[in-house]
Amino acid sequence: MRKFFYVRLNKFWKILGPGFTTGAADDDPSGIATYSQAGAQFGLSMLWLAPLSFPLMSLVQEMCARIGIATGRGLAANIRRHFPRPILYFVTFLLIGANILNIGADLGAMAQALQLLIPVPTLYIVVFFAVVSLLLQIFLSYATYARYLKWLALILLAYVVSALSVSGIDWSKVLLKAVTPEFLFNREFILMVCAILGTTISPYLFFWQTSQEVEDGIEKGRTSIAKRADAATPKAMRSMQIDVWFGMLFSNLIMFFIIAATAFTLFQSGAGEITSAADAALALRPFVGDLSYMIFALGIIGTGLLAIPVLAGSAAYALSESLGLREGLNKKWHQAVPFYTILIFSVVVGALINVLGIDSIKTLIYSAILNGLVAPFILIVIVLLSQNKQVMGKYVNNPITTIFGWIVAGIMSVVGVIAVYSLIQ
Repeated sequence: MRKFFYVRLNKFWKILGPGFTTGAADDDPSGIATYSQAGAQFGLSMLWLAPLSFPLMSLVQEMCARIGIATGRGLAANIRRHFPRPILYFVTFLLIGANILNIGADLGAMAQALQLLIPVPTLYIVVFFAVVSLLLQIFLSYATYARYLKWLALILLAYVVSALSVSGIDWSKVLLKAVTPEFLFNREFILMVCAILGTTISPYLFFWQTSQEVEDGIEKGRTSIAKRADAATPKAMRSMQIDVWFGMLFSNLIMFFIIAATAFTLFQSGAGEITSAADAALALRPFVGDLSYMIFALGIIGTGLLAIPVLAGSAAYALSESLGLREGLNKKWHQAVPFYTILIFSVVVGALINVLGIDSIKTLIYSAILNGLVAPFILIVIVLLSQNKQVMGKYVNNPITTIFGWIVAGIMSVVGVIAVYSLIQ
């Protein structure tokens, strides 16, 4: 029985790939800060966003993955082929701006988390993490790098441990709140909804998912676009769906546990505003104990090491594909100099956000809001591509997927407009 279980588990683990790591990268320090703030400020009032966003983000990521598998090209490369250049450059510009801001916020959060454990100056920590991230992306082979991301994703279980360490959580109340939508018509609540949806249905994940499906095909010997497109079989699509939906489920469960834990501790204690993921860890210490507090803090660092390569990589993929340059983590430095230069530029500028003294704490939440404002533009393009039979062939969207794709784009658009309106009031 034990051997049977191990074999099945091992087989399932092998299926997991780009979808799993993409879902895990969604829970970056910016996401952790956003979910912690939601729980600390509004209690369980926003918990319903976890089950709501799960099918929405899963459908979007599945469309992105299907585009990559069916066409053998990344998202930006497909936009370049099928849309006017102004649309391509506009979308790419928005993505890169949001990603750099997100990288800066994540590096700052990682530095604050490490300072909870070791008293080291912020500048040194930011530079250290930036350099480590770049070295891993540039010098590791893609196969090794993909395995690193996959195992690192398990660091997110730290937040399940932290939540389960909280005594007094009424799980029946938690489950009830998860299926009972609640909405407050005030500026803070609206901005937080936009931040949660923005850090969950994030533009950088769209580009990363598509490109990683292409990279995965190249790693399996499908070195040409034609070979990758020919390998798009029903079996490959089923494996992709398992990978993507499990990855998004994993991501949303982490959101669920973070909001629940902070709601039953920080909100009930009147802690109010949590200005960073590190603050959340520190504030939770009296409730979860030293061990869980350390696990929570280390989780911030681990998720940052997972997310920063995804943020920088998606920016590099998008711009390189937009300009028709050679790209890919499967290539060595000398084979794709522009691609790696863009990647380095994204991380360096993100690090400078912290060096220049820009408030990285507030940047965490606002980077999530910015993602929420950028997402609708890219979602519209994704739905148009995935419903186009000339692009997708027999793997075009079914009508239900297209309908829900437009629903997601509509929700993100409405939330973005309301958020902008509330900001200028």
